[in-house]
Amino acid sequence: MSNSTLSLFVRVTKKTQEAEDIVGFELADPHGRPLPAFSAGAHIDVRVKEGLIRQYSLCNHPEERDRYHIAVLREPASRGGSTAMHDEVHEGDLLQISAPKNHFPLEPSPRTLLFAGGIGVTPILCMAERLAHTHADFEMHYCARSRERMAFIERIQQGDYARHVRFYHDDQPESDKLDVASLAAHPDDSTHIYVCGPAGFIDHVLSTCKAQGWPAAQLHTEYFTGAVQNSEDDESFEVKIASSGASFMVPKDKTVYEVLSENGVEIMVSCEQGVCGTCLTRVLEGEPDHRDLYLDDAEHAANDQFTPCCSRAKSKTLVLDL
Repeated sequence: MSNSTLSLFVRVTKKTQEAEDIVGFELADPHGRPLPAFSAGAHIDVRVKEGLIRQYSLCNHPEERDRYHIAVLREPASRGGSTAMHDEVHEGDLLQISAPKNHFPLEPSPRTLLFAGGIGVTPILCMAERLAHTHADFEMHYCARSRERMAFIERIQQGDYARHVRFYHDDQPESDKLDVASLAAHPDDSTHIYVCGPAGFIDHVLSTCKAQGWPAAQLHTEYFTGAVQNSEDDESFEVKIASSGASFMVPKDKTVYEVLSENGVEIMVSCEQGVCGTCLTRVLEGEPDHRDLYLDDAEHAANDQFTPCCSRAKSKTLVLDL
């Protein structure tokens, strides 16, 4: 796994319990220098430990340059990242990170609807603070299983934008239930919708909005984990490297990235789940079997790029622009 994008070192200046199973980290330059600027919706890659890189959304105000603030949910089915961040990263530690990247940017629009589910509040909170700072017209709807699992609730309630935010708790029968169909009942050209959270929450919001007639161009999302894949019917296929003519067989139990890495062909990877786009590679010939959550439907249909960390091939051969 290449670390060439991890160009910055930061110190963990604060580690706090933000909610049940959610820990927050404040990261600053060890020498007190300003950190690279970022925009609402941005994330950073964090080298959690050797061979393990994860992406975390920045959730502080985008005009702050003295620190980055991230929050990490302890995942029950962690592949190592969240557990290490919770148990092995402490105040005073140095972490290697990337400069901020943004695959989930705010689009200029007269009105904005924000939907946050659980830890998905991290980029949504940053968006809300940016929109409030610019006196924009917006609503934020924040859902969690319980109030105890709701990060940043006090920060939001104390903010000057609190009136724009509604909270929903699954464990409180008297609590309002999120009614996406009502909130998005009338599609209009002036409103953009942003959603982040668990895959089921995202799919519910997006499918409801699409059923109401919202065009895809006005719906924006960012997944934290890849889609669950059924690999029972996977078959082996060939990948060819256009620059050298070398070809390699990809067996059913390995990814394209793994096979290329074993044969000295380096591709930048990060999430290894098809959600971050780091490994995106051009396809010159053949038909990919897209299994990512990064590209949209039109980009999948074009079949001219794919994510070798998780996607496979429908054709017998893929020729890659490497």
